[in-house]
Amino acid sequence: MNHIIENYQEISARVNELSQGKTALLAVSKTFPAEYIKTLYDYGIREFAESRLQELEPKAAALPADIKWHFIGHLQSNKVKKVVPLVSVIHSVDSVSLLDKIDRAAMDFEHKVDCYLEFNPGGEDSKTGADLALADEFFERAAQCSPFCNVCGIMGMAPLGASEEENRSAFRKLRELLEYANSKFNLNLTQLSMGMSGDYEIAIAEGSTVVRIGSAIFGDREYV
Repeated sequence: MNHIIENYQEISARVNELSQGKTALLAVSKTFPAEYIKTLYDYGIREFAESRLQELEPKAAALPADIKWHFIGHLQSNKVKKVVPLVSVIHSVDSVSLLDKIDRAAMDFEHKVDCYLEFNPGGEDSKTGADLALADEFFERAAQCSPFCNVCGIMGMAPLGASEEENRSAFRKLRELLEYANSKFNLNLTQLSMGMSGDYEIAIAEGSTVVRIGSAIFGDREYV
């Protein structure tokens, strides 16, 4: 599976070039088998992203324990207690009620988890993420989280099929939202999780600190 390593090396070099080393490359392993992940693990990569509990659980059990798992998919409330102990980062906190549940679970397990508040900058019905109009309520709750639930940043996706300028506008809204949260609510949000295989270069230009790349590293998805 040398092509996986070669793809990772190529994208990593491009990300570092564009961001001057300020943006992290997160390998999105959702829908890809554990052996693909092991290939990058053996190369030295330790952080991977999954979007469904039913995939995360067997992979976490089968792969080395020092992998730092990120959860990037829509997280249902009834699965919070199963997801929180398995992951280090949740990118997709899309409601105040979900943040409440994650905070309580993290305290119950005494397991620290970094969280990104997910917003929907394009207002698309087909996408998850909180409406920008609800930002104040979200930020007020984030300021009250326990030390086990560290709200570290904002996550979002550009509109499906959008033009380059529309992508840029969506990412800019997320960056401005982070700046607003820090100035008005005295939060210390430092991370912007935005940009995927098709638009990561634009996201980096607009301040992304984490790009989530799957198919450009692992290839076409073979199953869903």
